[in-house]
Amino acid sequence: MKGLKRIGFYLMLNLLVVSMLSIVLAFVPMPQNQVVSLLIFCAMFGFAGSLISLAISKFSAKKAYKIQIIDASVRDPRARFLYETVSALAEESGIRTPEVGIYPSQDVNAFATGATRNSSLIAFSSGMLNILSEEELAAVAGHEMTHITEGDMVSMTLVMGLINTFVMFGARIVATLLNSALRDNRGRGGLGYFGYYMMVILLQNVLMFLAMIPASAYSRYREYRADRGAAKLTDSANMIAALEKIERYYTQDKREDSFAMAKINNKKSNSLFATHPSISARIERLRNL
Repeated sequence: MKGLKRIGFYLMLNLLVVSMLSIVLAFVPMPQNQVVSLLIFCAMFGFAGSLISLAISKFSAKKAYKIQIIDASVRDPRARFLYETVSALAEESGIRTPEVGIYPSQDVNAFATGATRNSSLIAFSSGMLNILSEEELAAVAGHEMTHITEGDMVSMTLVMGLINTFVMFGARIVATLLNSALRDNRGRGGLGYFGYYMMVILLQNVLMFLAMIPASAYSRYREYRADRGAAKLTDSANMIAALEKIERYYTQDKREDSFAMAKINNKKSNSLFATHPSISARIERLRNL
């Protein structure tokens, strides 16, 4: 079933790209081969950055957060419990045990990252390890394990790659239309070389701003799904208790990076651009399961 969901998601992305290309070919006064070449160029650059970021995500997270990797031999009993819990959840989910790490931070948080389901990392803050009970830690581990088994890191990479492609391609197409509209019958006028690229930069910023609305909506959906997964793997009451403590002991982490979207809690905003639902909304959904 999970494999079918992923295939459906990829087909939806493909449909969006094909639809956008069909509209452009119908209305933009450019040779079809130039439009297709432009789309390929934008897709190469749009997906390249996202895929490279995914490939090095584990390495980057370890360096940025000073993550200490633990295993079954760790002396601290709570850290050992954490590792054993993740290992048991991985076995139940049919995947290789992810690397488990702890990073120094008072922020009560955790995140999962990695290029594949069998090459992943789950990192917990020291604040979370100190504040949550073992049952609540297990629920958070189930939340992060669901992100891994659902392929959320790869899915979000594809979403961002598609957004990058759409933004680069759309900005250049609109700039081309404006440039054509401003020319007279003899081909004079228009934006000019410098004006064209200034317009492209402006349009890219506007389109990226707008494109983050559906991207953020998808990110919120992932969090709800991971909460449901945690409830199934462990217990909904423990997941609710964990979320309540995460809310109560929230501390703003000064680090602003790509891993903020991956964390179990991010209170940066409550709007169309919020990457996480509010804790109260998540708890309400868990209670209604």
